Amino acid sequence: MQFYCCFCCGKGSNGRKKVKTEPSWRIFALKELHAATNSFNYDNKLGEGRFGSVYWGQLSSGSQIAVKRLKAWSSGEETDFAVEVEILARIRHKNLLSLRGYCAEGQERLFVYEYMPNLSLVSHLHGLHSSESLLDWTRRMKIAVSCAQAIAYLHHHATPRIVHGDVRASNVLLDSEFEARVTDFGYGKLMPDEDGATKTTKGGNNIGYLSPECIESGRGTYMGDVYSFGVVLLELVTGKRPIERLNQTRGITEWVLPLVYEKKYGDIVDPRLNGKYVEEELKKVVLVALMCAQSEPEKRPTMSEVVEMLMNESKEKMTYLEGTPLFNRNNAGEAIDEISEEKQHQKQEQE
Repeated sequence: MQFYCCFCCGKGSNGRKKVKTEPSWRIFALKELHAATNSFNYDNKLGEGRFGSVYWGQLSSGSQIAVKRLKAWSSGEETDFAVEVEILARIRHKNLLSLRGYCAEGQERLFVYEYMPNLSLVSHLHGLHSSESLLDWTRRMKIAVSCAQAIAYLHHHATPRIVHGDVRASNVLLDSEFEARVTDFGYGKLMPDEDGATKTTKGGNNIGYLSPECIESGRGTYMGDVYSFGVVLLELVTGKRPIERLNQTRGITEWVLPLVYEKKYGDIVDPRLNGKYVEEELKKVVLVALMCAQSEPEKRPTMSEVVEMLMNESKEKMTYLEGTPLFNRNNAGEAIDEISEEKQHQKQEQE
């Protein structure tokens, strides 16, 4: 399988010199990527995920890239790699981190992406940039909507439709305008089974993000992605991790839902915002997030519905959200018991 990208450099018909631009897609030589990443030097390492390590690099042209070096790949899996590359190459959306190219030499398998200068959402909420408070309310809303649009595209418009299977804050990268670029999609089994399932993993960095049914089956689904996105939304507005380990292990939904019953939204929002947020938007995001993170998959909205709810500013839609049985105080005990049982299950899986 080969990919071709044609471009020219010279004078156009109008006599003006055209500027040479890099092709949007190409095959990289291993030697070139070694040079770009300083031989995959540890100082260039941006992070490590379940499929491999990611390194910062700079091409001879000066452009910055991120290189994902996949874990050991045997020659017998060559066909699988070719299929994955072919599918990933044609997945294009402004809020998905699209491939710039790949390298396949010997047992090395590498994907090349555009480098995201603002790193990941998790770095701003809990990591390197967390103390800088760069995520104001406007940026957080932009991230919420653009991330939802990316996952909705994978579910409803990509060919083939794709289950992400690992939606979490560290897989939401931020471009120079702080719009979300969702990454790490399509590395597992890209072609879902007839029931819309794809392989997922338990434990590690996705603890707290996985839905109960995905933990039980070990397989990701479209509704499993919705659940994970709901957790990311709550993480985004609260600034808390999916699972807090204080006096006891407590999930983020278990902490938020009682405050919603008491309408104490001001106690939910990230204190680093210093009270600078839009109250109605906060309420909407929290309610949508909790609808996504319900234990029963059949009660969750689709990602297309999530996008519509997040972007809809009508009072009628807010009234509809508030009237959802999940937020009825009479259901409080039952809902919280379900959440507590679910988090205990996740804790057991981790152990």
